Amino acid sequence: MTETIIVPCAHCATLNRIPSAKRQAQPQCGSCKQAVFTNQPFALDTATFKQQSKGDIPLLVDVWASWCGPCRQFAPTFSQAAEQLSSQCRFGKLDSEAHPALSGELGIRSIPSLLLFRNGQEIARQSGALSLTQLLSWLKQHGVHN
Repeated sequence: MTETIIVPCAHCATLNRIPSAKRQAQPQCGSCKQAVFTNQPFALDTATFKQQSKGDIPLLVDVWASWCGPCRQFAPTFSQAAEQLSSQCRFGKLDSEAHPALSGELGIRSIPSLLLFRNGQEIARQSGALSLTQLLSWLKQHGVHN
């Protein structure tokens, strides 16, 4: 029997069952027909967050705000990590100013903040901007491999 993984589509958040061996092959969403994985961060909001945090592939959430200098400086690093780990980890961005209730529910006290989720559960948290090397090392410590 082929092992399958459950992955929310980066575009429509529909949960997709994908054969584990095919996750590198750019699988398409059964609902919207777009690529399930994207090599760029995608926007999260209150409506999509819970669905996007589900699944077998970790979701790394960058909580940020447009007025935050360190957040703006970290954005290219976050994008680089998304390019390198596109089928190993999913990368979402949550604008804390646009979604204050969700930010409060997540217990965000400072930005930028990184929250790592697997199967709907938070498994790690990091405050402050990191270099690409630091970010990749932190992810590796939490089971995300390149």
